[in-house]
Amino acid sequence: MFKGSLVALITPMTEAGAVDEKAFQDFVNWQVAEGTSGLIPVGTTGESPTLSHEEHHRVVALCVEAAGGRVPVIAGTGSNSTAEAIELTRHAKAAGADAALVVTPYYNKPTQEGLYLHFTAIADAVDLPIIIYNIPPRSVIDMSVETMARLAKHPNIIGVKDATANLTRPLHTRLACGTDFCQLSGEDHTALAFRAAGGVGCISVTANVAPRLCAEMHAAWEAGRIEEAMAIQDRLTPLHDAMFCETSPGPVKYAASLLAKSSAFCRLPMAPVADATRARVKAAMVTAGLLN
Repeated sequence: MFKGSLVALITPMTEAGAVDEKAFQDFVNWQVAEGTSGLIPVGTTGESPTLSHEEHHRVVALCVEAAGGRVPVIAGTGSNSTAEAIELTRHAKAAGADAALVVTPYYNKPTQEGLYLHFTAIADAVDLPIIIYNIPPRSVIDMSVETMARLAKHPNIIGVKDATANLTRPLHTRLACGTDFCQLSGEDHTALAFRAAGGVGCISVTANVAPRLCAEMHAAWEAGRIEEAMAIQDRLTPLHDAMFCETSPGPVKYAASLLAKSSAFCRLPMAPVADATRARVKAAMVTAGLLN
């Protein structure tokens, strides 16, 4: 169900900072029309840390409604409180999401046993497919392959979004968790290399503004047109660089504003991006053929 180019959706906001519900649903429709194969609302790119619970619930529901079953919705439901993650995952299931993306608990730094117990509690509480989100740069902890293999035995834990950028990791995960365990890159630069190591797709930030190119790259790879896929990768690399030259989602929301898909507004503590970042983002979009 989950493969190819999936997008970690931004949450469009008005200049006053409110969630722009119409812009968000229009954005979802555009993503589907451009070939994106899966939608991930209320992840870090969607500014989940600054959304209220009510806003979080609403954005998931809006995404499911706009997707209309055309592509799967994987709702971000992670928290560093197990009880809160269970509540968010229960809501995602009730709203009609196809799966949940659950990040490793940040800040409180659980042990590997704590990680195992956290994810097991969520998977036991809610009958919904769960994808583990392993992102050491943001959460400070790294789930080991051994812990992931323990969790992969649970019928509701079906895959991982791997944002380690360690290209030996999917090789070991494949051996430990089996070939049916869904491995998705969480790092745009490694999308093709990750697929070569056993992955099946990428949950992308760049796909917010280049959905068709990202989808075409994965389609070319799956069809065995490797040179074509790599040529698209070359076009996208400067854009990947620009999307992360400041903390995401600042650059990608500015890029979306250039396409008139959203305002550039991010809630504090995310500051407006610097002038140099704006110039770099715009230049990368021109290079990729997204702007004149």
